[in-house]
Amino acid sequence: MLSTPEHSPTLPAEIPLIAKEISWLSFNERVLQEAENKEVPVIERIRYLGIFSNNLDEFFRVRVADLRRLVAFSSGKEKEKSVQLYEEIQKNVVKLQYRFDIAYMDALEDLAKYNIHLIDESQVQAHQLPFLTNYFQKKILPILRPILFTDTQTRIPQLSDSSIYFAVKLTLENNQVRYSVLEIPSPPLPRFIVIPPPKRSKEKVIIVLENIIRLYLKAVFRGVLAIQNAEAYTFKLTRDAELEISEGVSQSIIDKMTLSLKKRKLGDPVRFVYDRNIPEDLLGFLVRNLGFGRYDSMMAGSRYHNFKDFIRFPNLGPARLEFKRSVPVPIKDLEKNNLVFNTLQQRDVLLHYPYHSFIYVEDLLYTAALDPYVRSIKITLYRLAGDSHVANALINAVHNQKEVIVIMELQARFDEQANIQWANQLSEAGVNVIFGVPGLKVHSKLILISRMEGNALRYYTHIGTGNFNEKTARIYTDFSLLTYNQDIGQEVANLFEFIRYTYRQFAYKHLLVSPHTFRSGITAKIEQEIQNAKAGKKAGITFKCNNLVDTAIIQKLYEASCAGVKIRLIIRGMMSLVPGVPGVSDNIEAISIVDRYLEHARVYIFENAGHPVFYIASADLMTRNLDGRVEVGCPIYDPNLQAFLRKIIELQWNDRVKARVFDLTQDNHLKKRNKKRKVRSQEDTFALVAKYSKKES
Repeated sequence: MLSTPEHSPTLPAEIPLIAKEISWLSFNERVLQEAENKEVPVIERIRYLGIFSNNLDEFFRVRVADLRRLVAFSSGKEKEKSVQLYEEIQKNVVKLQYRFDIAYMDALEDLAKYNIHLIDESQVQAHQLPFLTNYFQKKILPILRPILFTDTQTRIPQLSDSSIYFAVKLTLENNQVRYSVLEIPSPPLPRFIVIPPPKRSKEKVIIVLENIIRLYLKAVFRGVLAIQNAEAYTFKLTRDAELEISEGVSQSIIDKMTLSLKKRKLGDPVRFVYDRNIPEDLLGFLVRNLGFGRYDSMMAGSRYHNFKDFIRFPNLGPARLEFKRSVPVPIKDLEKNNLVFNTLQQRDVLLHYPYHSFIYVEDLLYTAALDPYVRSIKITLYRLAGDSHVANALINAVHNQKEVIVIMELQARFDEQANIQWANQLSEAGVNVIFGVPGLKVHSKLILISRMEGNALRYYTHIGTGNFNEKTARIYTDFSLLTYNQDIGQEVANLFEFIRYTYRQFAYKHLLVSPHTFRSGITAKIEQEIQNAKAGKKAGITFKCNNLVDTAIIQKLYEASCAGVKIRLIIRGMMSLVPGVPGVSDNIEAISIVDRYLEHARVYIFENAGHPVFYIASADLMTRNLDGRVEVGCPIYDPNLQAFLRKIIELQWNDRVKARVFDLTQDNHLKKRNKKRKVRSQEDTFALVAKYSKKES
């Protein structure tokens, strides 16, 4: 779906923009392509299906829910445009779901080649019944809570969008029909149950929890009804994930957030997915009593829902059915914790996850906690791991008499509950926990360590592109700069002051800071490239980020293209810009890389007439990041690190295995492969990181 923003005097009147929702679905199609790719190990293909499903759930909870509100409350042309987009989304999702089902069946066939079978209740063999009967009676039956409806009681209670349910049709011996709704208890039970094989058998058999319940469905209603036949069909709801936080001052922010999270669980349903084989009378009963409206998505699907659980699909076969385990590259100087401050005094360090280990950041915090000269640690936290070493290091610092200030962002979507729990635990330990800036999410990734050296207080600073999360650092590609640059340290100190006391405003010479200077800084640097191109000087722009949808930035990039600036874009997710349009974006090329690691880093490079400028940043090029969050872009000054960063970006740009091309067709075709050298950037980056880590140690 294309639209045109307001006319710019330097561009044609018709400026192409792809709706961000359609672009997002195109991104999820790239994930689905990996599930369809026979070159990907089969267990990983199944897990990609889980990622696709999880992504789609979040898409409906957030983006479709927003669009649904727009449809409900807009009028005229705006409503017409929103309805058109809504219908296009539905059409695209149906097409993707059809491909999803085929990919799933193909994966099951390939699993069978390795004697791994995912069976349903009709495929259970006699020798498997004793185990399944015992498992059902001991583990499942005691925790089932079926809701049985009568002619006078048809109200369906509030259902969670994190669960899957059975819609059950019971035909009694007197031919009467009764309906029931039953939640599948996963968790607390595992979704996948491995059935012990007979002795000397090479077969590995897995059954999903709901198929065991199907096998013993009549027993669920034991002693209540005389049942002739029992049928169960899976369905699930997706609810609006918008949080409403009042501006009142009578409640603490944690109380407000907790209340909002409870309301989210009761949010309006925006999608209803059901087994396409469900009888019409049972489907009609559900639709009537769940209260769906005209602009709610009702989609027929397969018998399995909550496919996100398949992200954790077990491997019962050889190791080659999964990605080869990778080992992070060591940095010799940082292996010695007691020398970390000495190392940073000598040079900046640029960590690149998961090629480097996140343990270096953990060690920096643990070292700061024990170092007698460290006076304070300040940090911004957005998403923490469940068992966070970072949080433990901060608590340890308090125990060692350090001042510890944590800027905790409670509104980290879908991680709010975990952040509330950590905020309470940190506060109880004596950490000074501050809940961000009113009206702004604190999304920057900062650590500021203040240390007495001689008679002066000196700063050691971390600025990154990803969260302080040990788990995601193993599967997300991100950068962390560790620097002793005192000018940068002072500006980060000023930013912490702004977060704590918003009336205090500061000028930033080195950093790009949202909501103050990031947008204007990026725009000014694009303008400089335009002027350089017009003057015949070297000009070029390379952006790598997750999303590029801000209209003003896109217009400026179109203007730069028209001026002759060569622009390269590596965008993982949404991109509203359309490359290669004659007279608008002739000089813009764009790719997206989807591989085993989630590309999460943000890098902005400007050629600057032969004196290139490099930034890493927490911010994507989205309006919310530029205007509605506290974000930081940090320059990379060290020539060796600039060269390292350039090599990584060039490697990605030359990827010929996992790089898809952005264009108007949105068909996600792969970049043409080089017969002489097969470049797969994520694999080749390990060798590059090893080379530079050895060089810098």
